[in-house]
Amino acid sequence: MAVELGAVLVAATVGAAASAVMPAVLARVPDPPSYEDEDGPAPEPDPGRPTYPTFAELARRPGLPLGFSVAGAVTGALVGAYAGWSWPLAWLLVLVPVGVLLSYVDWRTLLLPTRVIYPAYAAVATLMVVAALATGATDDLRRAGIAALVGLVCYWLPWRISASWMGFGDVRLSGLLAGVLGWAGWAEVALGLYLPFLLGGVVAGLLMLLRLVARGAYPLGPFMFVGTLVGLWCGPLLLPGLSA
Repeated sequence: MAVELGAVLVAATVGAAASAVMPAVLARVPDPPSYEDEDGPAPEPDPGRPTYPTFAELARRPGLPLGFSVAGAVTGALVGAYAGWSWPLAWLLVLVPVGVLLSYVDWRTLLLPTRVIYPAYAAVATLMVVAALATGATDDLRRAGIAALVGLVCYWLPWRISASWMGFGDVRLSGLLAGVLGWAGWAEVALGLYLPFLLGGVVAGLLMLLRLVARGAYPLGPFMFVGTLVGLWCGPLLLPGLSA
């Protein structure tokens, strides 16, 4: 794959700038009624339940805009190197600041706020429709839609079996990321959807072994974004049969 340096530089710049303003966005996101499920009733008081900072408290952490900017620049450069000057770069750049913000929030609170996920769905879907109309890539658009449904089902089933192991925010996020992977191809979908479970399981196991987190108290969201990046880059290489 030939890397287009101009696209890398522009994507890194856009990713850094967009990510730097995300702490201000986070400060305006209302806290959910429960850390168990954003849509469910508040849990009964439990002295043993871990407490988490509010979104406003997270947004006020010193140096956060700079940290977000660096993370956005690195991630933007990666998606720019992958997509070059092509339509997927548009929605991948939407995901860069969203991914930086959600990964941070999920790591600190085990939450993936819908106020961030749903607008990202709308932006990515709109850009994909525009791309399909402009280029005639209706097969790619159809595959993205089917992949989004596949991702939702693949993540809904584990949540339905054991909601204590996976939050419903992960289910919501899965459709968005699976749709992005689906535009690229089925090899990307397969690898991108599987890797978060593998990576998250390994890291969570180590953290629980070291007694740094309680059983089940680890975020899956950051690994979902990492899995998406790896799926885009390595899917056809590792699963050539699905990309044929």
